[in-house]
Amino acid sequence: MATQVFVNLAVKNLPISIAFFTRLGYSFNPQFTNDDATCMIVSDDIFVMLLTENFFQSFTPKAICDATKSTEMLLCLSAESREKVDTIVSTAIAAGGTLYKEPQDHGFMYAHGFQDPDGHIWEYCYMEPGAACQG
Repeated sequence: MATQVFVNLAVKNLPISIAFFTRLGYSFNPQFTNDDATCMIVSDDIFVMLLTENFFQSFTPKAICDATKSTEMLLCLSAESREKVDTIVSTAIAAGGTLYKEPQDHGFMYAHGFQDPDGHIWEYCYMEPGAACQG
């Protein structure tokens, strides 16, 4: 069974978020974009719904986490090389993101991350081919 993943994130300023992620190379589905939300395309099966805080609040009775003060989750995406991981992070910093942590090199896996303008933590990692299969 094929599964699609939709991550929903509350954002303070949708145009700023769209501009930020556009600089990282992501595109958006205009069919699911309006003043309250947009659908960022990560892959054929992974999407990030960026929702204004008011719209996001309509989906939950719980308070929205201030991601600049608390960690709600860590989003981690893979990249095709260590160099690509570093390029994505440096592009994010240049686009207005902030450094989340220094790179982590575990030999078989390399990871680096940043915070988007709303404080959501994004990590990118590269894993050596076959490393997950080794015991």
